[in-house]
Amino acid sequence: MSNEYLFTSESVTEGHPDKVCDQISDSILDAILEKDKNARVACETLATTDFVAVSGEISSEVKPDYESIVRNCIKNIGYTDTKYGFDAGSAEVMLRIHRQSEHINQGVDREDKKDQGAGDQGLMFGFACNETPELMPLPIQLAHKLSKKLSDVRKEDNNLDWLLPDGKSQATILYDKYKPIKVDNIVLATQHKDLIDDLNLVNNKKDELEFIRSKMIDSVIVPVLEDFNIDYNQNFTVNGTGRFVTGGPHGDTGLTGRKIIVDTYGGYARHGGGAFSGKDPSKVDRSAAYMSRYVAKNIVASGIADRCEVQLAYSIGVAEPVSILVDTFNTGKVSDIEITDAVKAVYSFKPYDIIERLNLCSPIYARLAAYGHLGRKNCSWEKVDTAEDILNNLK
Repeated sequence: MSNEYLFTSESVTEGHPDKVCDQISDSILDAILEKDKNARVACETLATTDFVAVSGEISSEVKPDYESIVRNCIKNIGYTDTKYGFDAGSAEVMLRIHRQSEHINQGVDREDKKDQGAGDQGLMFGFACNETPELMPLPIQLAHKLSKKLSDVRKEDNNLDWLLPDGKSQATILYDKYKPIKVDNIVLATQHKDLIDDLNLVNNKKDELEFIRSKMIDSVIVPVLEDFNIDYNQNFTVNGTGRFVTGGPHGDTGLTGRKIIVDTYGGYARHGGGAFSGKDPSKVDRSAAYMSRYVAKNIVASGIADRCEVQLAYSIGVAEPVSILVDTFNTGKVSDIEITDAVKAVYSFKPYDIIERLNLCSPIYARLAAYGHLGRKNCSWEKVDTAEDILNNLK
């Protein structure tokens, strides 16, 4: 009986409308945390045709220049031309911000800050596997690399200056049980200028599509695939609708928190449903998701399992999680119960202790708001510095 199957994950570029909103929300969070590490921030953004709305609950004496943050973020992404319906200079910016509810706040803040309660109820999952050097699933890592490469060539290659910020990627991997065998197919979509009427590079839509397809295969898809030590099919789809001139928030309205699968494991592991961007680390949607990834990664790095998922769950206002679950999918060298006991001995999962261990009150979030929050360099939750501690606490 064959154990082969296909699995697909997607990623999006920083110019995708939802990612524009995530970056704005996290840029505002960073600006506040830079001056007030104890701020309470829940910042939501909506972006549509030449319009941005920023709303949410923010409790801090710091009052950043919200409009400048919004415009600088949009400019850095690359939306700087009114012709495409969304522009850093001309977009209207509306603010609707008030303080955090005192009823939520009373459940979080404590006289002894070490007893800080969870900022909300919820469940969070962390995952790791030995498919990639980052101990992340291959499909999402490959999809992120494709999206990032697409943005990089847009900014750096003068021969591709007809590219625009919006874009998406998709990677489908052939597996034999848990082992990646080859890349089955790649899907890439990139926003672009009108190459027919505006730039006169081609004569018709068919030629335009073939021109773009050829450039994307040569400049984005193949270079990324060659960096991965895996076979691949020459099965590439580029701009499946034929044209992608209208894009960004002008083409689709964006909202903070709508790319939670892109932000995590590409659907390869379970997700508790909570988004990350715009939330300070008192919100366990964010901090406990990073912590569960940290624990799962150290379990796999220790060699006692090939793959691992860690679930945490919290009640609002309560410091200790209501449940902790470790699942190694029958790849563990010891039982999941033994690993769970070791995890409980090594780590504290109180919000205050998570924040302190991972240094989460720092202004680190805007750079994570595109291309995934996990499997990234220079992130405290990606360290494998407690693997030995787990081994030492196995009974």
